Amino acid sequence: MDTKQIEEKLISEIKLTSLQAKTFLLITCYGKMNYSLIAEKLGIPEDMALRTAKELINLGAFIDYSEKDFEAMHPRFTAVNMYRRMCERENIEFGRNKIVDNIGVILEKPYDDARTK
Repeated sequence: MDTKQIEEKLISEIKLTSLQAKTFLLITCYGKMNYSLIAEKLGIPEDMALRTAKELINLGAFIDYSEKDFEAMHPRFTAVNMYRRMCERENIEFGRNKIVDNIGVILEKPYDDARTK
């Protein structure tokens, strides 16, 4: 699965918006960032980057280091965590989802690489 396919699966399986999926992948694959850098990398206004990062905290994807800095948790944990929260929101029975599990597995290497530079 390439990045675009992962983004599509995050949207279809976990019900993230396109911007949430792009932001999640950016932080997961490149490491901790502040909202200004997120905005620059994604070509969006800073207020939109900040709002999206905070949404991802509520969705179980990010932890906040400060009011400005955001970090992703390990993708194997995060993918399932976001899926569980989506099931709760959508009133869907939570169960194993192989696509979501694969997202976590695929993102594990770029996540680790970004944090062991």
